[in-house]
Amino acid sequence: MQANDVPEKVTIDKSGANKAAIDEINASSRTPIIVRQVKYLNNIVEQDHRAVKRVTKPMLDFKSFQSAKCVLAGIELMHMIRKGQFML
Repeated sequence: MQANDVPEKVTIDKSGANKAAIDEINASSRTPIIVRQVKYLNNIVEQDHRAVKRVTKPMLDFKSFQSAKCVLAGIELMHMIRKGQFML
């Protein structure tokens, strides 16, 4: 949330801990986050990250957090370009 600002909507599963965390954020912010606890929508979000998980599995032993962050950002960017979500 620090890098991308506060989202308008969040899709989560039926986890009580996630709901409690979002409720705490809503209590302290001026614009509330809409929480969607729908199993079907959460599965779509999880499936979107399946390709990232597949690519990063062989690279589990990163030497530093910074290198892991850079590699994952690059993989996400390539995934977005492939799906047509990145416009120049």
